[in-house]
Amino acid sequence: MPAFHLRTLALAGALALLPVVTVTNARAQQADAQAPIQQQMSADEFKAAGLDKLDAGELAELNRWLGRKITAETTAAATAAAAAAKKKVEDDNRGFLNFGSTEPVTGRMTSEFRGFGKGRRYTLDNGQVWEQVDDATLVGARDPNPNVTIKPSLVGNTWYMTVEGYNKHAKVTRVE
Repeated sequence: MPAFHLRTLALAGALALLPVVTVTNARAQQADAQAPIQQQMSADEFKAAGLDKLDAGELAELNRWLGRKITAETTAAATAAAAAAKKKVEDDNRGFLNFGSTEPVTGRMTSEFRGFGKGRRYTLDNGQVWEQVDDATLVGARDPNPNVTIKPSLVGNTWYMTVEGYNKHAKVTRVE
């Protein structure tokens, strides 16, 4: 199986497991935090906070309140962490998989642009490497570190690169 397909499968699996891992970690933290406050603090801390003066009912109410607060905060943190992790995976792997985003990839080439040619590789300042896969040519072009825009097509996982200052595009695929 080609390396691209293996990478695609691995990324899809990681994205599928991400919410499960995040929620599981959040639930474990929540369970630890919902232990009664007297079990989370040392005896000296409990006394220093004046909690030893509470009767059993007051202490139970304090524990219920803390449990609700921690649950809400843990859920919000888990949701935010899952969203941030998903966005990072999507951003880092745009071009390998189509995540439905129509946002173009923009950047600056790290070397001189010498026109289009099938098989040429273009490295961007964000670390992505794209390879031209069509026969588009642009002869005589020379531009040190130009800005580029790589846009997905409306259908499939096809991407087109344009170079600032030139009115031509080339079909590219991400290789790194």
